[in-house]
Amino acid sequence: MVRTNALGVFAAAMVAFVNAPASAQVRDAVYRGTLICDKLPFIEHKMREAISVTISRGAVRYSHVVRLRETAEPVAEEGTGTLNGQNLSLQGSWSGGNRQYKASYSGVFVRRSARLKGAQTWIDGGRTITRACSGAIKRPLRAFLPRDKKPPANQ
Repeated sequence: MVRTNALGVFAAAMVAFVNAPASAQVRDAVYRGTLICDKLPFIEHKMREAISVTISRGAVRYSHVVRLRETAEPVAEEGTGTLNGQNLSLQGSWSGGNRQYKASYSGVFVRRSARLKGAQTWIDGGRTITRACSGAIKRPLRAFLPRDKKPPANQ
């Protein structure tokens, strides 16, 4: 009977360890990818632009390139988000001239990547336009992450 109780205590300790807040730190990294958004009435094509999501100690920030012409806009879409287990949620906005939008994207992590889906709600000269976006972000393999340089030996 004592052995069974010891196994139960060990199992409970393992479950608590696995679900501890430290598991959020496993996601701490910079994730990069692309978002593909539907065409807007004032642009010729669908847009496929870079997105970067940074997760650090539970805080989530992101930046997404905005392109309405051949060159990227000087100001990127920026926002924050939440990470709840494997679920990622991002909210942000962008403003330029008489155009602006609010964005919302969400996704679920599978290993070191997440597929994103969401929408942007634009205000352009008094009219409201909503367009769908989807994409993916991925954390690079550890071998491709920048390494800290060691200080030079005594000189």
